[in-house]
Parts: sequence; C-alpha cells; structure tokens
Amino acid sequence: MEKERLMVKVCGMRDAVNIDAVAKLGVDMIGFVFYEKSPRFVSMVDSLAGFLPNYTEVQFRERMNPSDSVITGCLPKRVGVFVNAIPQTIITHVYNYQLDYVQLHGQESGIMIENLRKTIDPDIRPNLKFIKALNINIVEDIERSKEYDGVVDMFLFDASCDMGGGSGEHFNWDLLQAYAGTTPFLLSGGIGPEDADIIKQLNHPGLVGVDLNSRFEIKPGLKNVELLQEFIQTVRK
Repeated sequence: MEKERLMVKVCGMRDAVNIDAVAKLGVDMIGFVFYEKSPRFVSMVDSLAGFLPNYTEVQFRERMNPSDSVITGCLPKRVGVFVNAIPQTIITHVYNYQLDYVQLHGQESGIMIENLRKTIDPDIRPNLKFIKALNINIVEDIERSKEYDGVVDMFLFDASCDMGGGSGEHFNWDLLQAYAGTTPFLLSGGIGPEDADIIKQLNHPGLVGVDLNSRFEIKPGLKNVELLQEFIQTVRK
C-alpha cells in the first residue's frame, strides 16, 4: 500500500516575502512563534493591519502561477506557537491572526486545553485544532502523551529546547516505537536537509508529517527556500 503524502510544517516564520515563497512550495502549515524569548518571536500587530502575508485568499491565488503546486490544494494552515501563555493571550492571538492551529509547548494540562477549545470553537474560531508539543529524551517522555491522547488533534514530538523550538538537535527517533496512542504526530527536533531519505524510511502508523525550522534557516525567522524545496521533493517522491 502506498504511504500517504507526508505533511510539512515550516515553523518560525515572520517575513512576508519569505512566507509567500515558502507557501508556494506546497507546505501544509506555517508556524508563527508567539513566545517572547524565542529569536523567531512575532510581535502583535493590529488585526486590521493584515497578518503576514497581508492579502486575502483570493488575492493569494490570483498572484500565483497555475503551475504552482499549492494552487490546486489548500493554502497553508496558520499555526500559533505558545509557551505557557495564559488562555486570554492565546484567544486574542487566535482571533487577531485567524489561526487554524494552536501549538502548545509548555506545561498546559489536558483540562486546560479542553476548556480552551470550548471557549474558542465555534464562537471565536470554528474548527480550531490543537497540537501538543512534547520534549522527548527517554521513553517515559513518550508515556506523557497519554494525558493528551484524544484531547489534542496532533502531537509534536520534539527535542528538548528552552527556546520554544528551533534547537537544531535530534532526539533518539527509535523512541517513537514506544508510542501506541491514537493521536497522530509530527516529528520535530533538528530535522535538516540531509534527513530526507531517513524520514522516508520511518515506519510508524502515527507519523503524519514533519516540522522544519532552524536547519533550513539563513537566519532566525528567514528560511532557505531552495533547501526546503529540495527536501519536500525528496520526502514526497
């Protein structure tokens, strides 16, 4: 049976021109870091100023060439990354930036996430999805996912990092075999251009995509479009 198309999330973006170029590669998600200690931090702007990229979906499609791969599918989903933010902060960002996903990197409980979902969906942002990031060092870290299994829509298994993502380091991917939950996951943590072939060989029913960040950067917040394009083409062959 042919494997499903691997989802690609590119995180830590904030430059409008760079976002435009990366979106045209056919990525599934673009992540914006709302954590002030991160070098990729996106500061708040007025909701009427237009969020990056500052054009409507119709305008976006009109700007693209028919040959662009993303034109035939959906635009990248917007993911807001938060670290121990208070619920009101998350709600405000969801509204102002019209986020499709909230990605939580802190000590958020399953109950807190359930309450947040009830507050936001459907009145503020219908069908908002939640991603819970877990730092993986040992097998017990995988076991922590049980608290959130069935509560969140997706996990993100990451290497330990104090900066809200972008550590540039792998964790031991063999630990993934200990995960037997029902919630799908994204693989993160130091994935670089040279990992494309290895990722293609990973065989776990819960793996649905990868999260790319610092290893594809020219500088924090600015991605190397050529490296991303080569990687995406390889993992989706």
